Amino acid sequence: MTDLTTAASSAGADTASSAPEAPPTGAPKPVGAALLLAALGVVFGDIGTSPLYALQTVFSLDHGIVRPTAGDVYGVISLMFWSVTLIVSAKYVMVLMRADNDGEGGVMALAALARRLYARRGGRTGLLMALGILGVSLFYGDSVITPAISVLSAVEGLKVAAPGLAHLVVPVAAVILTGLFAAQRFGTGKVGTLFGPVTLLWFAALAAAGIPQVVAHPNVLAGLSPTYAVAFVAAHPGIAFVAMGAVVLVITGAEALYADMGHFGRMPILRAWFFVVFPALTLNYLGQAALILHHPGATTNPFFLLLPGWSQVPMVVLATAATVIASQAVISGAFSLSRQAMQLGMLPALRVRQTSEHEAGQIYLPGINGALFVGVLALMFAFRSSARLATAYGVSVTGALVIDTILLLLVARVLWDWPAWKLAAAGIGFGGIELTFLAGNLSKVAHGGWLPLLIAACVFTVMTTWQKGRAVVATNRRHKEGPLQEFIDHVHEQGLPRVPGTAVFPHPDKETTPLAMRATVEHNHVLHEHVIVISATSVNVPHVPPAERLTVDDLGYEDDGILHLSVRYGFADHVDLPAALRQACADDLIGPGIDIEGASYFLSRGTITLGREKMMATWRKRLFAQLARHAADPAEYFGLPVQRIVTMGSHVTL
Repeated sequence: MTDLTTAASSAGADTASSAPEAPPTGAPKPVGAALLLAALGVVFGDIGTSPLYALQTVFSLDHGIVRPTAGDVYGVISLMFWSVTLIVSAKYVMVLMRADNDGEGGVMALAALARRLYARRGGRTGLLMALGILGVSLFYGDSVITPAISVLSAVEGLKVAAPGLAHLVVPVAAVILTGLFAAQRFGTGKVGTLFGPVTLLWFAALAAAGIPQVVAHPNVLAGLSPTYAVAFVAAHPGIAFVAMGAVVLVITGAEALYADMGHFGRMPILRAWFFVVFPALTLNYLGQAALILHHPGATTNPFFLLLPGWSQVPMVVLATAATVIASQAVISGAFSLSRQAMQLGMLPALRVRQTSEHEAGQIYLPGINGALFVGVLALMFAFRSSARLATAYGVSVTGALVIDTILLLLVARVLWDWPAWKLAAAGIGFGGIELTFLAGNLSKVAHGGWLPLLIAACVFTVMTTWQKGRAVVATNRRHKEGPLQEFIDHVHEQGLPRVPGTAVFPHPDKETTPLAMRATVEHNHVLHEHVIVISATSVNVPHVPPAERLTVDDLGYEDDGILHLSVRYGFADHVDLPAALRQACADDLIGPGIDIEGASYFLSRGTITLGREKMMATWRKRLFAQLARHAADPAEYFGLPVQRIVTMGSHVTL
């Protein structure tokens, strides 16, 4: 048996997924320095841990194709510095963060914003959401690799600090990651207050580690000149092309600056980046470069070899904490993105648990958490070192960068009315560098780069299959249900008996009749005294204000006790139908005498049968049916009280 309520209701156009009970919204928000510190702990974890492995990876390419000579070192540092400057500082912080969707950022919010802008102009928007789905898919590939490479690179500091413990690197990393994923069910609220201070200490340590080498060898500052990057590319185009596949590691996590804008706002992220993160990263990379210039053997692990012996073990501990925070940010991002995808109809309903009474963004998805955990451990035991993992890293990151740039140019053309020359300049300045990164990483596909592409392909297939399948099911379901208005008219003509109580029928829209409602009348020949057909619809903005959320329709009869309640949610909002009904009662929208706390909820439950129509390939139909079968329970999906649910059998053909 397939849960038809979950599948069919999700199949309805614009039907939103359910979430746990919405937390109180009156919790005070941190301001000023506190907000900046919180942003440090969440936003910059991924990009802040790149010094652990980025430069080391460049000099380990193809058994040392990039050499520790002045020309190569200055060229690589120049490439790194200007990549961060152009992509992170200019593109994301200064430009892209201005393209917010009702305060929210990220590839999905950007795609939704682009679709809304072009829909107003009568343009076709299917390709825009396809780009959004592709960007989300690439993010999942990144979500599997980031925890593995980050934690592993930190624990590998043991090889420098205590060589006799080198054999424990992978087991220790596995234990840390197991604890991290196991702790997800408890939420990050209790430890989240430590993230900011620990991350601030991490960036202070990055700067402190790099400064002595920069002071001792100030000539390394010449590497900040773009002329060295140009000279390196001109002198060794082939080597530079390969090196770009590793240089991109310095900007991993750039998407987080934009994606987390809804939590902190633009200014705290901007200030944290320019006053703390960017200077600390620059000093550390310069320090590593100076070390390599004067001690070529340091290319094996320049980050930890920067440090005096007494500080190496403490730095291993601090680096491990920093990488755990970076991994937590990626995992939390996967949870948030999955919920947004569910509410936009791109994923089936999954179990969602709220882990904080005050922070709406703190959620836990057991299914996503389990899948990530299995993927991360399998990846780590297969590659066993950060250097090998680095060959797989970068493809998903650069792909996401290119998609963001395409969507940015489309949004800028309409939202800011950019002229052609400005669009071309941004396209060449941002897109040209990112396409070079992407091409450089595609050369690593055969050496592990296939992995994030495989993950992205699987996620893309699941999302597009679910999106297509729900549309087909919705069409077939409408034929079976029949028009709601005709059904209401027929009920009045029959003069059906009415029994005391309130019946609530969750349903995608008011155009067709809920199957459970039709079955109740056909089999029991009665209706409740109060009948509410309720539809939760997701709109392409992150949040819908409560005052604009509810719409009531009496369906043509003012005094028959039958009405339709439409509830609009943004894709970042919590969906809770009982809470919406209580709000409707409080606002006096559904009339007096309705007992919401004692209402019964009627759902359809049955099977999806595979038809012979060629709307979808057979294998995709079977995949859709499996996804629907393993979707969340309808009660949890709609946030309904399980003790007051009545299920009715039915089926729909796919």
